[in-house]
Amino acid sequence: MNNHVSSAPSTMKLKQTINPILLYFIRFIVLLYTIITYIPYYFLSESRQEKSNQIKAKPINSKPGSAYRSVNSLNGLASVLYPGCDTLDKVFMYAKNKFKDKRLLGTREVLNEEDEVQPNGKIFKKVILGHYNWLSYEDVFVSAFNFGNGLQMLGQKPKTNIAIFCETRAEWMIAAQACFMYNFQLVTLYATLGGPAIVHGLNETEVTNIITSKELLQTKLKDIVSLVPRLRHIITVDGKPPTWTEFPKGVIVHTMAAVQALGAKASTEHKPESTPAPSDVAVIMYTSGSTGLPKGVMISHSNIIAGITGMAERIPRLGEDDVYIGYLPLAHVLELSAELVCLSHGCRIGYSSPQTLADQSSKIKKGSKGDTTVLKPTLMAAVPEIMDRIYKNVMNKVNEMSGFQRNLFILAYNYKMEQISKGRSTPLCDRFIFRKVRSLLGGNIRLLLCGGAPLSAATQRFMNICFCCSVGQGYGLTESAGAGTITEVWDYNTGRVGAPLVCCEIKLKNWEEGGYFNTDKPHPRGEILIGGQNVTMGYYKNEAKTKADFFEDKNGQRWLCTGDIGEFDPDGCLKIIDRKKDLVKLQAGEYVSLGKVEAALKNLPLIDNICAYANSYHSYVIGFVVPNQKELTELARKKGLRGTWEELCNSCEMENEVLKVLSEAAVSASLEKFEIPVKIRLSPEPWTPETGLVTDAFKLKRKELKTHYQADIERMYGRK
Repeated sequence: MNNHVSSAPSTMKLKQTINPILLYFIRFIVLLYTIITYIPYYFLSESRQEKSNQIKAKPINSKPGSAYRSVNSLNGLASVLYPGCDTLDKVFMYAKNKFKDKRLLGTREVLNEEDEVQPNGKIFKKVILGHYNWLSYEDVFVSAFNFGNGLQMLGQKPKTNIAIFCETRAEWMIAAQACFMYNFQLVTLYATLGGPAIVHGLNETEVTNIITSKELLQTKLKDIVSLVPRLRHIITVDGKPPTWTEFPKGVIVHTMAAVQALGAKASTEHKPESTPAPSDVAVIMYTSGSTGLPKGVMISHSNIIAGITGMAERIPRLGEDDVYIGYLPLAHVLELSAELVCLSHGCRIGYSSPQTLADQSSKIKKGSKGDTTVLKPTLMAAVPEIMDRIYKNVMNKVNEMSGFQRNLFILAYNYKMEQISKGRSTPLCDRFIFRKVRSLLGGNIRLLLCGGAPLSAATQRFMNICFCCSVGQGYGLTESAGAGTITEVWDYNTGRVGAPLVCCEIKLKNWEEGGYFNTDKPHPRGEILIGGQNVTMGYYKNEAKTKADFFEDKNGQRWLCTGDIGEFDPDGCLKIIDRKKDLVKLQAGEYVSLGKVEAALKNLPLIDNICAYANSYHSYVIGFVVPNQKELTELARKKGLRGTWEELCNSCEMENEVLKVLSEAAVSASLEKFEIPVKIRLSPEPWTPETGLVTDAFKLKRKELKTHYQADIERMYGRK
């Protein structure tokens, strides 16, 4: 294998406990199998190994700090998906004409809903879902055209803002396509945002119309409508909710079907008042805001098209045979970009949710099928938090197996890891050992794309092995239209995010305070700057922040200063090694990367989530930990500690026991002594987007976490 692997296979192997004589016999059988199968697979695997060793990006000149470009775009950056399709309405028209009667958007029908009483007395809503019902490209086009026309009849004008505050579903994409056609500027807001953030986004963009769901209208919008004085029309995508007497005067609630009917009744000659230009704003995307109030990022038609052009180039054989499962928030740039890539290439998109994704998901009634089992997707996007959960759940099940089953799984796992490191395949292991695990995601996944935050090497390798597919890590920001880098499907190295996409170039800027320089040896390091047509227009009504984060060079190319620290490997692939905001200087002068500490510890079975904290007034690191309930309860039993879940988490003895486990793992991960947390606080409550302590991509909101745990910070630093 080439020398870019960040974690050697030996360090990620699982430990087995098996009779030594039996182990030697099994190893002999494995060796025999390897020799027999080596020759036919030599020719197939050689191409993967050769591709993995290839140079993937190069600096455009020999000067330090020179921009790196993909080897496929050295002579010019790509910006258009199809000739002449320079706006999103033209891209969809091209796809509609090419794939007219092909299935595009799918939604499962709800057969039954039941309330299920849990042992603790809580009531969970469970659903039984049927098959996917599909809309063709033509169906979606007609629905979007009529909806856009109906909005126009309600008074929506071109180049004015309209908000969507809705869960990920087919109607979200239909509404978005309507806005792209009629040149309405689509303001996207996460469905999990709190009231103040929603009010901020709606008032800042001065929207008069909002598209939402019946549930969100009843649970979130109802209480804040009076705080949005310009609001005139609320359109619900799934039927009309009960009327409320307390609804402000002048606000009218419509159904999406009624607005579409209004548009269909209008004269066929009643076309969009203006079609968009490439430089027009397509989306004002409010970030989930890891710091403070969310900011609206202005993304033009040309920004999005450049971004999806770069992404599509990294997915080989993308086309009509592919099925994508959409369940991440469409208000997140990763999901919106992924779905637009699929839509423009003839792929089917089947909608899901985190609560119905798999057979074991929280809303799926026991014995009925989750969405992946029914849809059998070939493509899937995920954030590390979801992949980490899958990893921990599968490993927990492995630990519950009988001794023979567990050792068989571990031997197969370690064998496949060695073969992957040599660029070889393991068809028998895939078929007989990992088939059951693979079926958790439907059994047909060929590419998992991970973005939103760094993915640990252990989780990435686990997904490679157990789901028998490529795991692509991507790096991009809302401010770069989601585009930056994606790993090649044949590159099985871990800990990297790949080479620059063909739509952009990346350079490293010196950061003296952190000690990162683009002249560093053996690898250049520095703050990551992304340049290209995918770099967005800036922040809505926030000129100061726009000037701080964006600039244009002498050639007129736009650049984004990301605040992330990276380094380039010799083959042109990027690693994210730090973040400016995560670097804290301790009292004695040592610099601690909080993200590095968290990455080293968060994959422990005992840890569901962790936030490291430090400041310049103290000499040591502390941490807030969400423990895994099953693992912590077992640890308490072993140590003879008893109590309720809350009592265990509030126990000083339990904190010390968990701290011992963390310290051992930190030493194994080669953390410096000053980087290892000295004190911790165990949190009985998980951190979810609803709590406001993490974003929708499950990134930590450090400011909110600091406020939430302020009393504990003072306790751990010795101030009562």
